[in-house]
Amino acid sequence: MHIVAMEVTAMQYGTLIVEVTVAQQALPIEGAEIIVTNDDQSVDLHLSSGANGKSPVIRIEAPDRELSLNPNNQDIPYAKVHVTVAKAGFATRTFRNVQIFAQEEALLQVDLLSTDEELAAQFEEYLEIPEHALTRAMARSCGCSRGGCCGFSDSVSAGDAEESIAPYVLDYPIIPKYVTVHLGRPTASAQNVTVTFKDYIKNVASSEIYPTWPEQSLRANIYCQISLCLNRVYTEWYRSRGYSFDITNSTAFDQYFVYGRDIFTSISKVVDDIFNEYIRKVNTVNPYYAEYCDGRQVWCKGLKQWGTVDLANKGYNAFEILQNYYGQDIELIDTNRIEGVSGSFPGLNLQRGVRSDSVAIIQNQLNRIAVNYPNITPTYPVDGIFGSGTENAVKAFQRQFSLTADGIVGKATWYKISYIYVAVKKLAELTSEGVEERLPGVYPGRAIRQGDRNVYVQEIQFYLQKIALFTSRVPTVKIDSSFGATTKAAVVAFQRLAGISADGIVGRQTWDILVRAYRETQAIQPPSAQMIPPYPGTALRLGSRGENVSIVQWSLNIINQGWGVTNQLSVDGIFGSGTEAAVIAFQRRVGLTADGVVGRQTWNAMSEQYSIATNNAVALSEQNFELYRFLYENYTSLMYAMDNHQPNL
Repeated sequence: MHIVAMEVTAMQYGTLIVEVTVAQQALPIEGAEIIVTNDDQSVDLHLSSGANGKSPVIRIEAPDRELSLNPNNQDIPYAKVHVTVAKAGFATRTFRNVQIFAQEEALLQVDLLSTDEELAAQFEEYLEIPEHALTRAMARSCGCSRGGCCGFSDSVSAGDAEESIAPYVLDYPIIPKYVTVHLGRPTASAQNVTVTFKDYIKNVASSEIYPTWPEQSLRANIYCQISLCLNRVYTEWYRSRGYSFDITNSTAFDQYFVYGRDIFTSISKVVDDIFNEYIRKVNTVNPYYAEYCDGRQVWCKGLKQWGTVDLANKGYNAFEILQNYYGQDIELIDTNRIEGVSGSFPGLNLQRGVRSDSVAIIQNQLNRIAVNYPNITPTYPVDGIFGSGTENAVKAFQRQFSLTADGIVGKATWYKISYIYVAVKKLAELTSEGVEERLPGVYPGRAIRQGDRNVYVQEIQFYLQKIALFTSRVPTVKIDSSFGATTKAAVVAFQRLAGISADGIVGRQTWDILVRAYRETQAIQPPSAQMIPPYPGTALRLGSRGENVSIVQWSLNIINQGWGVTNQLSVDGIFGSGTEAAVIAFQRRVGLTADGVVGRQTWNAMSEQYSIATNNAVALSEQNFELYRFLYENYTSLMYAMDNHQPNL
């Protein structure tokens, strides 16, 4: 069903976010000047990037969305603005004709190049973004379809590309970390640019199709773009012919890539979800050379871009759309052979309540990313338990990188965390910080002091925060990765409490006593800042699930530390037989009907006993801490002698 051509004059709005970073999103740049204008001067904004490197959301008037859904429309369906980004110590970058679609969010990712003031003008960059592929008569080829059948002596027709006898240098298809793109025809003298694979696909999709199209249409087109690129990489199509690139941006040979252009959130989310999936013919190995064209200005025997909109509107899913164009003998392959990531997706979503090594990996990686992105709160302890702290950190990460902020680590979030972690790690290595695999509690090998910003500072802040729950002599601190005046004051207070030199520097001695003091406090659970909330209004019983069940389990564990009546419960939010037995034991102990159901009476009694237990814990922990300090003062020299000299006993 084709959309009937209609006159559309109403103006709507789209949005733009400018993200300013260095080293491929490894570090956000705060305080960059962002100037947004347009040709008729109806837009003239002067903004700056925040601590997360992002501009405020910029609202731009744009043509009616329906224009981009009508294949017969002759008008440009998007607005255009010009963006300049400048910051002292970096080369200025200007982007003309950034495209804004109605009711769509555009993202302009600006990576700045650090340079001294004298060379800044030399490295200044001015980029002109051409019109979208669908709005102009793209030269798909000289009278033939995409694939390169003229002007390139080594080429073959698009239809024969997948059957060509190019040497298969790679043993199996992989998702490359980077793609090198030649900005012109293969034989033309043109610039090569190297971008990450996902950024390449997001750019191509934003250049080839409209972000307003139905999701299944977007997915079908993006599968083609992924497969075409992977076919070029797998067959080493250009490199085997002596070229120093993987693919071109010429639509006569490959697909449209526009260096420096903006991308769209709707497209970005789809790419993040399916970037490691590609089309192949049944009983073959190579990614399928998925020929496609717009189906309006150019005709080909492969997928028709505008036709996918019609099919999606008829209810076809992405795979059915692909089968419609390429036949029934195709399949979608999901590969975990991905270069440049720190581990494969475990296969199951990670979310609240999950306990696994994969959760610990995510916690560690988010903590390191949080050093560079302070809007992400680090998660401690790194225990492999997906609790509310981990969920909040995941949501903050997802918001930062334009993912669906649901707090669930699915495939898209897993690989984005992995990619950013690798990027910040690489930047750290280049700046001589160094990143190494380490275990919590192990001294980092150098003193940590005011001015430092790293994961070791996070760990120190976590220990101080926990100890502060047990003694008012140590002020509480925020876990923010930054060793500032507040953290130094807390370190000094702790050192005085421990009876060691109060210099505010965490050297080996301070580190060891801090870790040991923290472990001492963990023998007694700290009181909750808000204690137990009021009765939720609904009785909890065998089969119940949720946070209120977790509160019951946690509270009974605390109460039972003094009573020793039942075994410790797993705080998993599931009211199973073990929880029921613990509730019955509690009810018997306090003289209530032992039915295993947590109604109002049982809840209130539990709250009262929890308060008593935690108050006792605070008093006892103060005594234990003072006793520990006394033992430390008397045995420190002996402990260090044994640690350092290791006598034969």
